[in-house]
Order: sequence, then structure tokens, then C-alpha cells
Amino acid sequence: MRDFGVLQKKRGVALVLGVIVVVYCAALVALHFGQKSHNEVALELDVLYPVDQAYVPGEIIGTALIRVMERELDGLFGWRPNDFFLWGPWLWADNNAHRQLGIIHAMRETTRVFRDNLTKVAAEVYDPNLLIAETMFRNDATRWILPSAENRFAKGTQALKKYVEGLKTEPQLSRPLNKRNIEVMRLFDAWCDILGDAHANLYREHEADGSRVAMWDTDDYFYEAQGSAHVMYYVLKAVEWEYGEGMKPTVRNLLADVLEALHSAATLKPFVILDGCMSCLRANHRSNLDGVIAEAWSKMVLIRDELEK
Repeated sequence: MRDFGVLQKKRGVALVLGVIVVVYCAALVALHFGQKSHNEVALELDVLYPVDQAYVPGEIIGTALIRVMERELDGLFGWRPNDFFLWGPWLWADNNAHRQLGIIHAMRETTRVFRDNLTKVAAEVYDPNLLIAETMFRNDATRWILPSAENRFAKGTQALKKYVEGLKTEPQLSRPLNKRNIEVMRLFDAWCDILGDAHANLYREHEADGSRVAMWDTDDYFYEAQGSAHVMYYVLKAVEWEYGEGMKPTVRNLLADVLEALHSAATLKPFVILDGCMSCLRANHRSNLDGVIAEAWSKMVLIRDELEK
């Protein structure tokens, strides 16, 4: 009888462990496919702004920034980098948390250029709502309370909505896009800096202290670079829509190449991030992502050079 009781206990433990493994694997699969779906933002510009419908310069870029940020704040899991430590950026389910750190980095720099250059000339004052938006996005992305990151970023998104609304009033309460090539060059400068840093992190084999990049850091670099590419893809679609008619055919062709590369970077979603060597049978997903990041980066440099001519 004692042996039978021991056997029953072992079976019970095995059953519990089996259920835990199945639930864990199911959670991983759900997170994987949920993230793939989350990586796409509903921003069909040809539907929102058909060619026969007038819009105010600046409205489309503002709308793109709003849609990207709302997607992260209003998604199923919301803003992740300031979550409970088991779900935050430093442990376990950290992929989207690091992706969102890349997103907020690109949002900050894009909004800064939008405020400083795209809607301002020389000694003109800043648009007040863009000033608020950029300031709110500069808050700590990992702060849980007093104030929370969600609270500050939601206020920044609301300021962007007020900016778009102010473009449509009479008289205008917001500063429209100035559509000067010299100013949009600053946007490509900022994005090239971000992509250059992403390239360095995706390519690196050693950390600053000389130690090899740890296995658990490779996916962090991957998803932060992907988050930045995500923002650039949707905002660049808006830039193409707003500036397209005034750009040379060579620039428009380059924009198409950059958009393709950024979309690939923003939606690449392996089930597991592998970091095999260049001649290994195992994939090197950082290298794969770096290929399209470097493509976007190099074409942006060419766009900037063309705009400067």
C-alpha cells in the first residue's frame, strides 16, 4: 500500500509538472503571435487622407505619432517597461518591454525635430503643444508611479491631438509643417543617429568593459532596435505623404527602399532570438536585423545628401 501511495504521489507531481510545461509553452506561443499582430499599426493613409481630400500640413505626421503611441498605451498589456519586475524589461517576458524602450527613444527624437525644425523657422516660438508632447515623452519610461510613465506619455499623446486639432481652427492655433527640405534633413539626421547606434548594438560582439555580449542581452538589443524602426516606418510613411510632391524622383525612389527596409525590421519576429556565429548552422537574428537596419541607414544618408543639393 505504501508503494502504491508513493507511486500515486509521483504521478500527481508528474501531472502537475506536465500541466505547468504545457501552460508555459502555450503562453510563449500566445505571446509570440500576439506580438506579431501588435507590431502592425492601423495607419492606412490613402484611406484617412485620399488624394481628393485637403489636409493641413503637419496633420499627417502628427496623426502617425499619435497612432504609434496609442497602440502601445492602449494595447492588451499596455506600457511594459515599468511593470512588475517579472514582466518588466529586465527579466522573463521582456521582449515587448525592450521594444517599447526603442519606441519611446525614437518618439522623443522625432517629436523634438517636429517641434524644433519641421514646424519652426529661425527665431519663431515653439508650438506649445509640441513642446508639451516632447517634454512628456522625455519622462522616465521605467517609472511606475509619481508620475507613472503611462500618465506622462498619455499626456504627450493628448498634446499631439491638440496640435492636430489646432491646425484646423480659424485662425490656426498650431504651427503647420513648413515643408522646407533643409528642415526635413534634420529628421533624417536624427534617425541616422538612432539607426547608427542600433547597428553598433546589433553588430557588437563585446561590451564596453571587454566582456562578450551575454546571451540574455542579445534579444534586448534586437527588440530595442526593432522598436525604433517601428516608429520610423510609420512616421516616414507620413513624411512621404506630406512632402512627396515636392521631392525629386530620386528621393522618392530612395524613400520606397527605406520604407521596405524599415517595415522588414519592424515586423521581423523569430520565435526565439538566436545569436549563432557567422558560419554556424544556428541563425544569427541580430545579424539578420542588422542587415535591414543598415540598408535603411545607408539609404537615409543618400536621401539627406540629395535633399542638400
